[in-house]
Order: sequence, then structure tokens, then C-alpha cells
Amino acid sequence: MLIHLPDEVATLDFAGRFFRGLPTGCLVFLRGNLGAGKTTFVRGCLWAAGHRGKVKSPTFTLVEEYSLQGRAVYHFDLYRIADPEELEWMGMRDYLRPDALCFIEWPERGEGVLPEADVEIFLSIEGFSRNLTVSPFSDKGREVLRELSV
Repeated sequence: MLIHLPDEVATLDFAGRFFRGLPTGCLVFLRGNLGAGKTTFVRGCLWAAGHRGKVKSPTFTLVEEYSLQGRAVYHFDLYRIADPEELEWMGMRDYLRPDALCFIEWPERGEGVLPEADVEIFLSIEGFSRNLTVSPFSDKGREVLRELSV
């Protein structure tokens, strides 16, 4: 599914719709160049879940944790990971619980350690706007796509 997002408001709105269709225990990969809007997308998801504080990129902390709507939500940014083995040292498997929702920016940095995503978001810059592609990779991911199409 390809979506054109003319501005940040459209990105936040679409992310809110996306979040409302996410089942428990979903793994979401976010791909795109620097500045493509990956953190903005996660911000829209978190705001849709009721978070009212700041949403910053966890570039230096690697992970930000939120407790929203009775479930754990983790936002990862793996940009600074030099070796996928670092994810083992930080206890990545403990975060990837069946009851947690995980958003992972730069998942290619964790290749070989991370499991396959349920759904992948790819953002690309088109002038001052963005294009977003949603790709499902599991039954959960296909469920998300069905909810978006309704």
C-alpha cells in the first residue's frame, strides 16, 4: 500500500490510523533515509495511544519505553549500532515479548538478530512531502493492512 503524505500533519494522522489497527505483540520496522519521518510516524502512533509528552528519537538511548492503553510500547533507533550482536548485550529479546508493541528504526543494523517484522513502513522524501509504503510480513501485518483499507 502506497500513501502520499503532503505534510507532517498528514503523517501524524496516518500514523494514528495505523496505530488503531495494530494488534498486541506487533513488530514494526521503519525504514527510510535520515529525515524521512520515521520518528514523526512513531510520534503519531504514540499520540493516537494517548501519550501527551514529547517523543524524541532514541538515537542515543537506543530505546524509549512507554506504557499506553495497558500495553508496553518500545521505540528503538538502531542507527548507532555498529554490530548486531550489541542487541544481544542490551537484552533485545526481553523487549520482543508477545504482549509488547515494538517500533524499530534502522532495523537493517540488527539484521541476523532481529526476527522478521510483522509490518514494515518505508518512508521516502519527495520534495517537501513524503511517500509511505506499508508492507505486511505476517498474519498480524496483513490484519493491519486490512484495518487500514476499511
